[in-house]
Amino acid sequence: MSALPVDPAPGQHWDELVRFWEESDWPEGSKVEIIDGIIVVTPPPAAPHNRIAELVHRRLYSVLPEDWGAYETLGVAHPPYGRLYIPDLVVIPHAVIDELAGGSSAPLPAAELVVEITSPSNASYDRINKAAAYAQAGVALYLLIDRFGPAGPTVTLFGEPKDHVYRELEKVKFGEDIHLPAPFGLTLDTSAFPFGGV
Repeated sequence: MSALPVDPAPGQHWDELVRFWEESDWPEGSKVEIIDGIIVVTPPPAAPHNRIAELVHRRLYSVLPEDWGAYETLGVAHPPYGRLYIPDLVVIPHAVIDELAGGSSAPLPAAELVVEITSPSNASYDRINKAAAYAQAGVALYLLIDRFGPAGPTVTLFGEPKDHVYRELEKVKFGEDIHLPAPFGLTLDTSAFPFGGV
């Protein structure tokens, strides 16, 4: 199954689009995001994908400041650009989460780190659309774990967003270490990352 774009109506207002996103009956377990004004539905990730998310999540909590959290199902929105993402992991201050009303999404520019893990159905979104969107929002660090990279499984750390473009800080193959700079100061051993399955 591949990503399924759903375009509710041309020129639909952001609030109406979000209401449609919230109130529709999407397939259970699927990830439903708004990417550049279009609702995109992707199937639930496979076990290897979830295992990588769990490994990174666990390591992040060993270095996060007490007033930050790492979330796996938190929506982050950037309304001026018609975007509402649910990253595989997002690190954001607790104060931002505490200010949200009801089921509101967090503001994407408040994220300190976003982690995306590619699946066959969403790899191009993670590599291109989301990298551009996260840089445009000023997210300090974007960690792309690309299980289906053209040259094999890789992990790329992007940072220093300037003029809506990231600089590639480091890129390694699965099996090599990658270092997240301050305030994380974390070295991830990617040798434990599974890359089989969907």
